Amino acid sequence: MTREIVLEILLEVLERDGMIHGAMQNALNKYQYLKKQDRAFITRMGEGTVERLLTIDAVLDLCSKVKTKNMKPVIRTILRMSVYQILWMDRVPDRAVCNEAVKLAKKHHFGGLGGFVNGVLRSVARRKEEFVFEDWSLRYSMPEWILEMWEEQYGRDVTERMLLASLEDSPMTVRCNLSLASAEEIRDSLKGQGVKAVVSPLSAEVLILEQYDYLERLDAFRKGWIQVQDAASALAAEAASPCPGSRVLDVCGAPGGKSLHMADKLKGTGMVVCRDLTERKIALVQENLMRTGFKNMKAEMWDALELDDRWEEQADIVLADLPCSGLGVIGKKPDIKYRMTRDQIESLVLLQREILKVVSRYVRPGGTLIYSTCTVSRQENQEQRQWFLDHFPFSPKGIGPLGGLETEEGTMRDGYVQLLPGVHPCDGFFIAAFEKKHG
Repeated sequence: MTREIVLEILLEVLERDGMIHGAMQNALNKYQYLKKQDRAFITRMGEGTVERLLTIDAVLDLCSKVKTKNMKPVIRTILRMSVYQILWMDRVPDRAVCNEAVKLAKKHHFGGLGGFVNGVLRSVARRKEEFVFEDWSLRYSMPEWILEMWEEQYGRDVTERMLLASLEDSPMTVRCNLSLASAEEIRDSLKGQGVKAVVSPLSAEVLILEQYDYLERLDAFRKGWIQVQDAASALAAEAASPCPGSRVLDVCGAPGGKSLHMADKLKGTGMVVCRDLTERKIALVQENLMRTGFKNMKAEMWDALELDDRWEEQADIVLADLPCSGLGVIGKKPDIKYRMTRDQIESLVLLQREILKVVSRYVRPGGTLIYSTCTVSRQENQEQRQWFLDHFPFSPKGIGPLGGLETEEGTMRDGYVQLLPGVHPCDGFFIAAFEKKHG
């Protein structure tokens, strides 16, 4: 049954343009009654196949007379997930992988291709020691254009560290709502349910969770004491440094992690308004808000490109975590690297600028604007920051020290920091802080 579930997930993602994060979450919610080890198997094979897709297709093209692009979608997907098992999952014998793949083909009315499936996979199993690719695109399953951009911007050594990080398992990180429970209470609650919680080296408020079964079953989660959030993202509220009573506007806030963090830091004072574009996204914010119970926060549907006159120069802090290429979170959402293009980045840069033109007007004189993205593209980050400073009445606002960051003190004094996966213990993330000038 587990392989059938993985096949359906991968058909949705690789053949019907679904997103791995959503497809996986939907499947795990639907089959949450399965044993923990079965859900772990589904997650690893599904995400791993997408993660290693370029490598897998190169291997199939070496072992099959029919090229991968010309195969029938179901057969192509069965072969892809089976190659991932043979090359990267040691617990299942190669013979069993081949047999299960043939069964899947027959179940989906491709019994006549059972011999083809079996022959290709047995060839892969025989030759698996041969598949060492010098080409980094094939070795790390990363599109060439991303490699070229990263090498140009960060150099070869850092690029390889980011590539390696993109293929590692991403830990579950949660931020503690310390106005609702103490760090000790939260850790004791988790420990009482058999969960290992390690403090993130980036932030004392963030825990790395291990040995848990289902997050929604944890008392600390149900009580709203913890919120799923990466350590890098949690630094955005630290950079904003809200004062008691602050009026905060989060313009693209779903699912609400940064807004909840701000509400938590304000300890019942002020007001945080979390906005996003669609009912679906606002529903996610509302769900988290109901669970945590913060009274100094509310959610509203609003298009960030539309000026709201009521907010002009009214916000002490504006959080602008804007739509971006997402190249900093490839480790969690591996399909991003196949979906994004250079042209899309250019379009996103223009969209970010249009939003910044609007939302910068909400900041009061002396107030703070936090611009952030979950990407590592200089166009969307450092270059965007400079463009903003060149065109708007804002000055850089120092943001150091932040969490466990020390080597970045120079840029933090200048009001920004670029975090890189493989270099820092977190997602790729960019934060820039600005102060609105008086007069």
